[in-house]
Amino acid sequence: MTDSTAQTPPTGAALRFPDGFAWGTATASYQIEGAVDEDGRGPSIWDTFSHTPGKVLAGDTGDVADDHYHRYREDVELLAELGCTHYRFSVAWPRVQPDGRGALNERGLDFYQRLVETLLERGIQPYVTLYHWDLPQPLEDAGGWPERDTAARFAEYAQLVHQRLRDRVRRWTTLNEPWCSAFLGYAGGVHAPGRTEPAAAMRAAHHLLLGHGLAVQALRASDATSRLSITLNLYPVDPVSDSHADAEAARRIDGQMNRLFLDPLLAGRYPGDVLDDVAEVTDGAYIRDGDATIIGSPLDALGVNYYTRHTVRADPDAGRIASEPSEWIAAGDIEFVDQGLPKTAMGWEIDAQGLYDVLTRVSRDYDAPPLYVTENGAAFDDVVAGDGQVHDTDRVRYLHSHFRSALRAIADGVDLRGYLVWSLLDNFEWAFGYSRRFGLIYIDYETQARIPKDSARWYARVTRQNAVPDVD
Repeated sequence: MTDSTAQTPPTGAALRFPDGFAWGTATASYQIEGAVDEDGRGPSIWDTFSHTPGKVLAGDTGDVADDHYHRYREDVELLAELGCTHYRFSVAWPRVQPDGRGALNERGLDFYQRLVETLLERGIQPYVTLYHWDLPQPLEDAGGWPERDTAARFAEYAQLVHQRLRDRVRRWTTLNEPWCSAFLGYAGGVHAPGRTEPAAAMRAAHHLLLGHGLAVQALRASDATSRLSITLNLYPVDPVSDSHADAEAARRIDGQMNRLFLDPLLAGRYPGDVLDDVAEVTDGAYIRDGDATIIGSPLDALGVNYYTRHTVRADPDAGRIASEPSEWIAAGDIEFVDQGLPKTAMGWEIDAQGLYDVLTRVSRDYDAPPLYVTENGAAFDDVVAGDGQVHDTDRVRYLHSHFRSALRAIADGVDLRGYLVWSLLDNFEWAFGYSRRFGLIYIDYETQARIPKDSARWYARVTRQNAVPDVD
């Protein structure tokens, strides 16, 4: 599969995006806020996980991160300088409801009220994500997402936050990347809470979706004008060859990665073949009558996070031993294969064609609501040069190629309404700690100085022109 730069790109007037297109950036609470012990915030599963020796590279934690909790006004000014019309951020559940139940912590909620007001003063629309992986530790102690009660707790929390901010916030996302929460957290063990229980991961996936549906119903009942969505990380999945075995491998990975979430959300049912694939792990008894209707509650938008493509092949000889933890359930005989493309610092191949493929696939195969790219970006080994600047040419070229793929998708009929770059700031990159830099803004973690990279200045041209300028 070739990168989209090899495709016929849009030219001339076609390089412009539709009027009113939403431009912005995205962040997540634990990755940037810091202030983990201030104003009544309780611990999250990521506090616990990052403080567990050996779980995060170099022993890094989010205790300070980008100190956004204290520097949010400075960061909003950076958003304004970028020309952003929207800013997607997440509310830290343990900051506003430390025990995962009960009344809101007013001091924690005040931070988000101040942030929202500051954004609106600068003409930037807040795009709130209610859950970006920081489950309150007391709920994990009670069983976490594998327990059905956590879905109910999430819906109650979502409604409480929505009631307090809905007069100023129009766009709401319930969950960010439930695949990661369920399978990296409960099967692979590489994300918080670090469990390696495949059956629990399947239950977690269902209860995340159930919590989403319950929250959508509650928020819709409270305010019919709120625009509600969920964000999924989606990947094209291709077989390395035309063989039946490789095609079957691709079907299985696509099922667990994409259709396990797209189908219940947009088609009202789980894909039967995926449930069959994991039948040796779980019988699905946790799925109750009526759950499908709740999960499939109508949405106003779907957020798409895109980073790379998966290319796979069947290889029984390379299969993982049964006891080795993996986020891929009952798929130890499948191998992921590089295409030979350039990679980011995350080791992810750069395949802008994949964004086009994902957007057109969702638009073609589902009765989908309007789409937003809610995350797309790249980590590179950025350094401050002798002139005090960060010359991240690779990131500019990455964004340029992906923006052009988005334009191709729009030209081919995809109802794409906005594009939010990941990320505003370099930040705590989960199990990689501070070793990976995704930001348009460079963070000196010793001083907390913010340095706009070359990509930030280029992106400001995009947002103000509503078009893709040439790459120098």
